[in-house]
Amino acid sequence: MLRAREISPVELARHSLERLDSVARPLNAVVTLTDDTALREAALAEDELLHGIDRGPLHGIPYGAKDIIATAGIPTSWGASPFAEQIFDHDATVVRRLRDAGGVLAAKVATVELAGGLGYMHPGASFTGPTGNPWNPDTWAGGSSSGPAAVVASGAVPFAIGSDTSGSIVLPAAWTGTAGLRPTYGRVSRFGAMTLCWTLDRLGPLCRTAHDCGLVLEAIAGPDMRDETTLQRSYRYRRASPRRSSFRIGVVEGCTNGAEPEIAANFESSLSVLRDIGTVEEINLPDLPYAEVQEIVSAAEIYAAFDDFIARGGTAQLASAMAKVYRLSGALLPAHDYIRAQRIRRHIATAFDQLAGQFDAVVSPTIGITAGSRYEAFEYMLPGAFPVPFNFAGVLAGSPTISVPNGLGQRGLPTGIAFGGARLSENRILDAARALQERSASGTERLRPLSHKPA
Repeated sequence: MLRAREISPVELARHSLERLDSVARPLNAVVTLTDDTALREAALAEDELLHGIDRGPLHGIPYGAKDIIATAGIPTSWGASPFAEQIFDHDATVVRRLRDAGGVLAAKVATVELAGGLGYMHPGASFTGPTGNPWNPDTWAGGSSSGPAAVVASGAVPFAIGSDTSGSIVLPAAWTGTAGLRPTYGRVSRFGAMTLCWTLDRLGPLCRTAHDCGLVLEAIAGPDMRDETTLQRSYRYRRASPRRSSFRIGVVEGCTNGAEPEIAANFESSLSVLRDIGTVEEINLPDLPYAEVQEIVSAAEIYAAFDDFIARGGTAQLASAMAKVYRLSGALLPAHDYIRAQRIRRHIATAFDQLAGQFDAVVSPTIGITAGSRYEAFEYMLPGAFPVPFNFAGVLAGSPTISVPNGLGQRGLPTGIAFGGARLSENRILDAARALQERSASGTERLRPLSHKPA
């Protein structure tokens, strides 16, 4: 529409700013509207497109950035009251790359305080309050990338950038009926993003579809001398339609145990679609201490990242009561436990890579429950939420995972299916997820949350 001049980038930016203010802000999904930046970048995109300069598929497209991502001259709150007025003099690499691609920054969007790193058991652990789910504002959008998921699900922006340390992109995506991609570790520079865990943190897109996730990933991926953990290779998204058949899919054994009945039913329906375009076989994850390793690595690295803040009593200003004591164990964690956990983690990464590398994708329900109340503590996080350690396997292996919607569950809330793969296999899992979305009646184009009013 932009290229056919059916709409201008400035009109599109104004439309997104209006929806962010009138639809997403009441959900507590917006921290700061970046009106001046959006209209300036949109005007530039409009002028460039008018004169035949086309920066690619994101040129003139508004987006939101999770408020742990630095934006020069605009507050970056980290979702926490002690940092509410924090302003950096530089842009994060992802913001700069999106500007180079013609993206239009429309808002800084909500996050659980400090991306959930100091612990929380209540959706209200954010200085902006609990973020409502556009499908039912009384339910939670998930965390810690609450705002990115909610602003995309509510139709305020076509995509947003979130962060993921242990599921903070894929889980909100599942609860809000969006597509969320956690890329391979090192695929996207983290320069300018708040550090939580040096060896686990990742940035990635939340979008309407897997295809859009691939387009955004291509724009933000690549080496960066300011982040020494970035991979020294570029990434190109395979934009052609996925092949019509011969996918090989692995299904994690026991992955629907304890899940809500609609989630299990929707997952089986998705498998039926995948069987039509390839083979589906059951697999077992290697028997390794995924959760224990993840907890030890997180405890040590998060305490190290925030030791000064903790030492000066900053946790007393946080909304989460458990933050006052939750990470103190990190101060007492023996170095040999952290080293041992990292050594076991290498075995986990090798084993998962070898297993996932045999398939185009390994699949499981993203989470076994639908969104719970945004006003209550997490009593609803029952054992069926995570029947197998599939999420932690991908977290620790540094491998890519995408969650896409695959139907509706209890109370008409979205359910999600996760596609995981070996490291660097983004195009393979994106192909499989796209194939499901293009062939399934529950693709995102046919899902509309309650607050997604017509433009």
